[in-house]
Amino acid sequence: MTVVTSCRAYDHPETRFPQAETWRGIRIYRVGSTGFGKGARWRRAADFASFIVACCWRVAWLPRHGAVVALTTPPLISFIGACLARLWRASFFYWVMDFNPDEAIAAGWLRPGSPAARVLEWMSRFSLRHAKKIIALDRFMRDRILAKGIAPANVAVIPPWSHDTEVRFDPEGRERFRKAHGLEDKFVVMYSGNHSPCHPLDTLLSAAQRFASDPGIAFCFVGGGSEWRRIKRTTNCGPRTADGGLGTVDCGLGTGDRGLGTTDYSNILCLPYQPLDQLAGSLSAADLHVVVMGDPFVGLVHPCKIYNILSVAAPVLYIGPRPSHLSEILDGFGGQYPCACAPHGDVDLVVRQILRLRQESAADARETPASVRSLFAKESLLPKLVEELELG
Repeated sequence: MTVVTSCRAYDHPETRFPQAETWRGIRIYRVGSTGFGKGARWRRAADFASFIVACCWRVAWLPRHGAVVALTTPPLISFIGACLARLWRASFFYWVMDFNPDEAIAAGWLRPGSPAARVLEWMSRFSLRHAKKIIALDRFMRDRILAKGIAPANVAVIPPWSHDTEVRFDPEGRERFRKAHGLEDKFVVMYSGNHSPCHPLDTLLSAAQRFASDPGIAFCFVGGGSEWRRIKRTTNCGPRTADGGLGTVDCGLGTGDRGLGTTDYSNILCLPYQPLDQLAGSLSAADLHVVVMGDPFVGLVHPCKIYNILSVAAPVLYIGPRPSHLSEILDGFGGQYPCACAPHGDVDLVVRQILRLRQESAADARETPASVRSLFAKESLLPKLVEELELG
């Protein structure tokens, strides 16, 4: 078994890993690419293109393998996997994490019907048609794939799993995290993970503005991505007092097309991605986790942060369209799990839901119901993925 991947860290391209190593008998090759980062689309495009070129060069020297599994980052790397599988006469498996170029078109990054969109759509359909099995993350993504003319028998729905061995409710880690960032005695509303334009945060930020005068509540944005950097840069958020607590400066998000204006966002804290060995404490530190999906992106992206949130048994506020896989997960709990939903733009409802869940919160009594935990456990889902690959 061989893995070909990037030598650069996901959100810190200046960090580089060894070019080759063997892990549990798996040979890993890490190829180079430009390290411009995600600050602009041309930078990301250059990084993607240089990685694809380096990846093609690396796989050209590999011996024949019996199967090829391709993911979706960078966009349409699956096309390379499909071509390689044809060359080797190997089975091709397409593990769809997000769906491009449809996502890029929905986000406005590509104009529908443009030459680039047509070429990328052809590459996408080529990957789908030549896959022996396609792994979709939810039924809405499956429906998007079927709409491309793919036979239902060729598509399996297997959601991602939680970090079962690393993430559980961690009361000691919770207290360490809260003390380190001046969050003791506060009701902490957290958005943790990738901050992408596919997950618009304007409604949540407007709700944070409503709570600016409430010293008992804090909003914490943990992770990375273009929207995280925007929030951090334009709000100047973070610890600013001598004791590590949140400061009381005036922070603004500008007066551009996001319409948030200059206001007080002193109750916002921004932190980078947390190490895996500290993730349980970071996630457990929140009294309410927020999961967001943009209206056009149902079936195109899959916010898998929900699974680790359920592992730490934290209340959930979902901001996004209905129906979606997120709304179906929460509705399926039948009131047995503390959660709430609100559409984008309804700041009043978001505020009310935060207040309700704040009143009902009981951080010292958290425990994920066994029926919920088993739905998205690695021990349940990984064997299903392995079975699909072995049957193929």
